[in-house]
Amino acid sequence: MSDDRNIDFVLRTIEKRNVRFVQLWFTDVLGKLKSFSISSEDLEEAFMEGIGFDGSSIEGFVSQEESDMLAFPDATTFQVLPWRPEAHAAARMFCDVRTPSREPFAGDSRSALSRIFEQADEKGYVINVGPKLDYFYLHDRNSDIPETVDGAGYFDLTSSDFATDIRRETTLSLERMSIPVSYSYHSNAPSQNAIELRYAEAITAADNIMTARLVIRREANEHGFMASFMPKPFSDFSGSGMYLYESIFNHDGENLFWGPKEGHPAHLSPLGQSYVAGLLAYAPEFLLVTNPTVNSYKRLIPNGEVPIYTTWGRKNRAALVRVPTHKPGKHQATRVELRNPDPAANPYLAIAASVAAGVRGIEEGLKLPEESFSGLEKLSDAELTRRGIHRLPRNLGEAIKSFDKSELMHETLGDHICDYLVEQKWSEWDEYCSVVTDWERTTYYVGI
Repeated sequence: MSDDRNIDFVLRTIEKRNVRFVQLWFTDVLGKLKSFSISSEDLEEAFMEGIGFDGSSIEGFVSQEESDMLAFPDATTFQVLPWRPEAHAAARMFCDVRTPSREPFAGDSRSALSRIFEQADEKGYVINVGPKLDYFYLHDRNSDIPETVDGAGYFDLTSSDFATDIRRETTLSLERMSIPVSYSYHSNAPSQNAIELRYAEAITAADNIMTARLVIRREANEHGFMASFMPKPFSDFSGSGMYLYESIFNHDGENLFWGPKEGHPAHLSPLGQSYVAGLLAYAPEFLLVTNPTVNSYKRLIPNGEVPIYTTWGRKNRAALVRVPTHKPGKHQATRVELRNPDPAANPYLAIAASVAAGVRGIEEGLKLPEESFSGLEKLSDAELTRRGIHRLPRNLGEAIKSFDKSELMHETLGDHICDYLVEQKWSEWDEYCSVVTDWERTTYYVGI
């Protein structure tokens, strides 16, 4: 995505700001942020030739026999790191990973999203995503037992004010890196907080999520706490989501999701309706990507706040897809909210998989089912099936099976990523199934 103009801007900025070091960022298949630093003097060569590294040491990349990889920095992602000293400053750029022959590497999740974005662009679609992340501030990072630091709830201003201060510093750091923040606030559970980033084109949105997770953790650290993106750290409190607000614009900047109310009560155009129908139809297949851990499924339980069925609604927050109401005259804000993803997900893969599902719904001309409301858990399986409603996978094992047999996911993410995810997640599921928990001991040890 780098061109001569962007590269020239970066090189001039480095000289002007006295940037001494440049961190090159990329992710492994599971969504962990990886980084290594180069001297600013080597950056021009990095743009042209890439920087070699050992791919065999990265989860999900390659074997030792084919370990050579190249990282090509994306000049459009250049940002000076605001927490580093101005003297001998440091900057970062996200990278696209390529093979020695300069072909996109099949295990690079950012490249997988880029491919989906480009395919959509060829159809005249510009994919925009606005993410909202939940997370917890917790005490001692060295403890195996998470400990909350406040008893506040939704939108509460805590008496200690520490969470407000951390969120403030987090917001300022992100905005110094040109990542606008729409909202930050205390969320539902004790010690749970949330940050909503302004919408951006899909690849930039995923880059922003990776940056936000790092900044959130860093600022919590600076204040003597830790930030956790574990989907469900407490049995008795609500879990953490990574809600994705998705929309499609055309190249003229018009929102293709919007339609007049007489056409659809939620102001969705036929294209928008088919997109949502695609999300509903293929959600069981992409759930492994958006909810990738054993713990993810402890959050997806019937409590009226998170989805367990393939449904949509406007005010029903238990729906898989919610269509938020926009202000009168603000039809450009028409979007859909995918509510199942959690912050443990690799954002590049989560966005790629969900966008591919929505676009496939458009291509297949899928019809949007009736809007759902609360109380679905009271209906029989036969009645749910009659209404075209399906239960989402209940656990990681079910999600793996649905993902593995999905042609769409293999087509979207490629065999390399899919095969690695299936292998790793079966290992995780098997290990979990063999562990004897405290609940089992309490329930069965004496009574059997």
